[in-house]
Amino acid sequence: MSPLLLIAPFFLWGTAMVAMKGVVPHTTPLFMAGVRVLPAGLLILLAAVAMGRSQPQGWKAWGWIALFGLVDAALFQGFLAEGLVRTGAGLGSVMIDSQPLAVALMARFLFGERVGGFGWLGLLFGVVGISLLGLPEGVIQSALHGNFSPDLGASLLHDLFQNGQWLMLMAALSMAVGTVMMGYVSRHADPVAATGWHMVLGGIPLFVLSALGEANQWQQLGWTDWMAMSYSTIFGSAIAYGLFFYFAASGNLTSLSSLTFLTPVFALLFGNLFLAEVLNPVQWVGVGLTLVSIYLINQREVLAAKFQPAAVEKAATSLAAELEAEIEAEIEAVNEKISAHRRSRLEGARD
Repeated sequence: MSPLLLIAPFFLWGTAMVAMKGVVPHTTPLFMAGVRVLPAGLLILLAAVAMGRSQPQGWKAWGWIALFGLVDAALFQGFLAEGLVRTGAGLGSVMIDSQPLAVALMARFLFGERVGGFGWLGLLFGVVGISLLGLPEGVIQSALHGNFSPDLGASLLHDLFQNGQWLMLMAALSMAVGTVMMGYVSRHADPVAATGWHMVLGGIPLFVLSALGEANQWQQLGWTDWMAMSYSTIFGSAIAYGLFFYFAASGNLTSLSSLTFLTPVFALLFGNLFLAEVLNPVQWVGVGLTLVSIYLINQREVLAAKFQPAAVEKAATSLAAELEAEIEAEIEAVNEKISAHRRSRLEGARD
């Protein structure tokens, strides 16, 4: 599988965050969330039909898809859009992409996926990296100098709730649960068709809530806004989610979800380019740690074999000893047969 294809969903998500943030002043969050998922789901369903994919059958398939749509489409996109109103595209993406740790834990206990020492180290680097990207610089400086106090913690929590970071963390948890749920959904339905239907079903309550509680959803939208929303819908949802959940249904969840650390990198870079969201030196360190975390998680098995020569040597020695014992047993058996044959010939000669 091409590495560029694996990275594509996270590039599209990161740039879609920037596109959505540019539209926020001219629309309402739940309407924007609905536009992002429901039309994208219809596009995925058309692609599924063109590809000859089977449609869901039975109450178990539809039940899992409906639950999947509630968690991963309605809740995730709703929290994301509401949070994006109160925070920047780069910072919002950072908070959302704290979810691989939750995915790793759930995949470990539900599916028995092995994370390993290097995998956990990579996840730790990732958490530190996104913390450096997202936390206020004053909080980081205070923590480094040992000046972290309850008052500072309370101030940080206040900032999180005021600026929408907590909504982004809820979006992250929704996405983590949705990623793990795909393993169950794919047991009862085709992953591509299920992805399309979950976006359609999840988009309906977003439009209903928008109609009931929001006003002036599209009156102030210009053609550039519609272009940005179309990009978020087609590329940031239909293509990105189609690829991601196809990979999630057929690959290792921990390795795949670790790549979501790339999303804030793309969001921050393009947010700087198009929205003038500036990275400070601490945030650049966070970007570096994030990239290191991706390498550690995806190469954890290779690194474990490379940096544990004693274990490899022990296994090789044990295997050699077993082979030597088998060879000696075979030689002894052959010698016994030769001796028995000689005794038989001697007894025949006496007779």
